[in-house]
Amino acid sequence: MNEATWKYVKAHRMEDVRRLALSGSKAEGVDMLFALQQIAGWQTARKKLPSWAAVDGIVYPPHLNMEQCSSEQTARYKGKVVARDFDISIYRDNDISTKNESFVDLTGGLGVDFSFMSRPFSKRTYVERNPKLCEIARHNFQLLGLEAEVICDDAVSFLAKMPHSNVVFLDPARRNEHGSRTYGIEDCTPNVLELLPLLKEKADTIILKLSPMLDWRKAVSDLGGVSEVHIVSVDNECKELLLVICQDLSTTPLLACVNGDSSFQIVPNVGTDSFRLGNSQFLPRKLTVPAKETIRELTLLEPNASIMKAGCFKEIAQMYGIQQLSANSHLFVSDHDIEDFPGRRFTIERMTSMNKQELKTAMAGIDRANVAVRNFPLTAEQLRKKLKIKDGGDVFIFGATLQEGSHQLFICRKIG
Repeated sequence: MNEATWKYVKAHRMEDVRRLALSGSKAEGVDMLFALQQIAGWQTARKKLPSWAAVDGIVYPPHLNMEQCSSEQTARYKGKVVARDFDISIYRDNDISTKNESFVDLTGGLGVDFSFMSRPFSKRTYVERNPKLCEIARHNFQLLGLEAEVICDDAVSFLAKMPHSNVVFLDPARRNEHGSRTYGIEDCTPNVLELLPLLKEKADTIILKLSPMLDWRKAVSDLGGVSEVHIVSVDNECKELLLVICQDLSTTPLLACVNGDSSFQIVPNVGTDSFRLGNSQFLPRKLTVPAKETIRELTLLEPNASIMKAGCFKEIAQMYGIQQLSANSHLFVSDHDIEDFPGRRFTIERMTSMNKQELKTAMAGIDRANVAVRNFPLTAEQLRKKLKIKDGGDVFIFGATLQEGSHQLFICRKIG
């Protein structure tokens, strides 16, 4: 980027990119197409990669690459996973291990994951087949204070000739040659299932970032030797499935359901009397099934997106001593508030059936609410129209089916 282009980017990066493009401005010496790309990239990075956006001179790739790269929040989480595995108790941006440990990212992309995951290692190798992304990575890593070897090569080709590494990371491309999204492991590029024997030969630990659309149980079954499964959500939206494969095979993987700073960790299906939470043993509290007439006095609990994706409803019920409304509703009730519950908590103010008169009484004074349904015969939009209310406000209405099969509405207010 020449000086004129850089000054233009700094002067206009808070402005609307479309308006700048339509204005037809031709500042002397400015590469306008490149400048607009940098302004758009910085505006995305300001929210998605704030620590990068704070560094002057970072170069951003085209929109598609910015769209596909990890957010800083998920990249930092992966960095913590790696740091923990290598006994670095507190992850900091400038942690550098004194040991001769090596980290290889075979699918470098923009290098966001690499920049956070590779910090604990003394030898860092970034591999990317796109020469333009490699050029950008060399430039950005220098500004970020990250010493790394940047190699322009295909992942499969480099893997065949690379020396043994402590950790290898892959984020296979989830688009086919036509640009359509793919979700199966075997449909991604590179095909990790085909590469797995060589990966295990070349690395002590393999970390895979996969689509959150995948069934994690099938992925564990297909790959074999998975020691950890991390389902990572941001703002209650499931973003990625992270699998850790180690040489010291574990028969049952640790399952971590992460949403922001909240992490619920279990080893599923260990037993009914106790189960492992992280590295400790917890005995479940005795469960009691609430009677319909007492549900109004309880707290309603909605697990976060990662737990919903994991499907570990029995385990979370055991851990917190709570009860599902029904097997398929995936909403829980408790006789007390649980401040550390991994999800949202609500006070139940009213409860009503779909009976017209009962519904009219329960909805008195409510003209707007946040509506959601679980195992209910109507969609959220259909229910909102039936109730004749607008969306929003501080009232939450959940439509759900109880254990005995009745359809009920829970009119609630959020706790915390």
